[in-house]
Amino acid sequence: MVASAALYLALAACGSVQTYHDGPPATQFDARTIPDAIPRVEPRSAYGNPRSYVVRGKRYFVMHNSSGYRERGIASWYGTKFHGRLTSSNEPYDMYTMSAAHKTLPLPTYVEVTNLDNGRKVIVRVNDRGPFKANRLIDLSYAAAIKLGMTRTGTALVEIRALRPGAPRKPVQTSPETTTAKTEKARLFLQVGAYADRENAERMRQRIHRLVHSDVRVFAQGSQHKAMYQVRVGPLPNVKEADRMGAKLVLMGFDAPRIVID
Repeated sequence: MVASAALYLALAACGSVQTYHDGPPATQFDARTIPDAIPRVEPRSAYGNPRSYVVRGKRYFVMHNSSGYRERGIASWYGTKFHGRLTSSNEPYDMYTMSAAHKTLPLPTYVEVTNLDNGRKVIVRVNDRGPFKANRLIDLSYAAAIKLGMTRTGTALVEIRALRPGAPRKPVQTSPETTTAKTEKARLFLQVGAYADRENAERMRQRIHRLVHSDVRVFAQGSQHKAMYQVRVGPLPNVKEADRMGAKLVLMGFDAPRIVID
């Protein structure tokens, strides 16, 4: 009961449940002085790791371990509104450290986060739950967001990869001003369905296209003899448009679409 109560209170403090304005600190600071999190072996937190929990009517299942975890999605960040409050792991949130919130990774987990638009990378320690806004994958501390170059836009298309303490790693690009990485522009889609039959996928594509008057495509995934045909809206120009289109599809009676980043 104590763990459940702590989790509830921490979830209420996370960046996705907002009752007043969040933002950066009043004074600037040099993010280069803040080192990335260093993965180390830690026991599973006594708080924030139930088998499952419910937020806004949706149930989330906490992963047993993070081995092999890798996923692309939309990152957001949280700052002054939650600075000093307890996270789901019952630790104070410090926006000047390299930390993050995730809905299902075990607490704590160390992850490498790559901004797919500029190639910058950071390593953060996941010690909180969230974000619970639709189609958000990870909520980063303000310091991590600065290093990734995403504080102005508020969001970024990212890839996150769980790290195993002690495993060899390549050097991480942490410069907040520049990066020499050569990156192709990531493409953002909303997936509205997946079908074993291509004709069914094509019918859904035509139906969605008539309703939203936007580019809708069918992508084949898997082998020729065992393919799944995914219906996706896009590519979309930015996260704001993806949010708008996703909300529109839900209002039309479709299930909430899934973010896909190529």
